[in-house]
Amino acid sequence: MTKNQTTIEEVKSEGEVKIEESKKAAPKTPKKKVISGILSIDATFNNTKVLLADKSGNTLFWSSAGSLGFRGAKKGTPFAASKVGDIIGSKAAILGLKDANVVVLGVGSGREPAIRAFMAHGIEITSISDATPVPHNGPKAKKPRRV
Repeated sequence: MTKNQTTIEEVKSEGEVKIEESKKAAPKTPKKKVISGILSIDATFNNTKVLLADKSGNTLFWSSAGSLGFRGAKKGTPFAASKVGDIIGSKAAILGLKDANVVVLGVGSGREPAIRAFMAHGIEITSISDATPVPHNGPKAKKPRRV
């Protein structure tokens, strides 16, 4: 194996097989400096997804409640959303982000907690806009059945 490949070590104990992977630590010095960005929060009833992009729309970081290990109904809770916002906020602080515009999509319970956890890392929120799609009567309804 080369140095760049991760090593997988199998440890057998009491009939169980455990797989351990060696992970590289996240770099403390960022590759590029970003002063301002766009934070997109997609808060549905079942999950909360947060994406941080620069001003031109290139994705820098993203995370969701499901990717943090929350399963089932716990993914849609405000606690899970705050954990997602906390992770993205800490990564943004390492990158040197000073301010961000927030775009919120959806009507889930994770809208506010994700913003509050993101702000806790000293990043200023310049604007919050709601881009939740609102239906305006939709397509024509089906005719009623004749029996």
